[in-house]
Amino acid sequence: MRENLANMYAEERQQWIVARARAGGRVEVAALAEELGVTTETVRRDLTTLERHALLRRVHGGAIPIERLGFEPALAARDSVFTAEKERIARLALGELPDEGSILLDAGTTTARLADALPTDRELVVLTNALPIAMSLSVRPNITVLILGGRVRGRTQAAVDTWAVQALADSYVDVAFIGTNGISVERGLTTPDTTESAVKRAMIRAARRSVVLADHTKVGQDHLSRFAALDEIDTLITDTGLDSQVASELRSGGLTVLLA
Repeated sequence: MRENLANMYAEERQQWIVARARAGGRVEVAALAEELGVTTETVRRDLTTLERHALLRRVHGGAIPIERLGFEPALAARDSVFTAEKERIARLALGELPDEGSILLDAGTTTARLADALPTDRELVVLTNALPIAMSLSVRPNITVLILGGRVRGRTQAAVDTWAVQALADSYVDVAFIGTNGISVERGLTTPDTTESAVKRAMIRAARRSVVLADHTKVGQDHLSRFAALDEIDTLITDTGLDSQVASELRSGGLTVLLA
């Protein structure tokens, strides 16, 4: 096993380190070097890279996952990690689109990839609170974009607060594609910011079906504000990095779990 770890590419090794930090609450440089079969200098470089991407925070002798410190990574930082998994999730989510009609795209890096992948051979109305998504879709002739108003959070480029919630109360779409910072059997779906939580809750109420798009690192994570229980959403699309036992536990509550 150690030989396999030592042969990892840098990105694979860094993803492994993040998963280990999230599972244990922290990681130590010396222990990582021993387990991975690499030098402590290599581990320190990995930790520096992960801190730059706002996934870990360096502490003396190791690092702590950013979620444990109450920080929310910025959009650009989140967009640069687990890119292959997010692309696969977006492609699989295309199967949840209606032949025609309306959808809702929540703000987030995985939902943004779904926006980029939307087909050109069908007419769709897209509601979104995400400025980057609205901008990228505004030039598509087959798509009508309706942007939800409100205060724009600089960290996520998402419109939040009363204007967005009120607009959603008067809307109804075929499918809502929702992002989340955390999902667990015990706590349901959670996010660090209460204003984004309120918008996500309104999105779920405004849709016939709700599909959550989240890479496997979000599973098992809990954050400040809960916006839905598992039985309030229809489908979770994640990637094959999800532990099979955890997938079974999520399915046992009636949630459809698809692995990309």
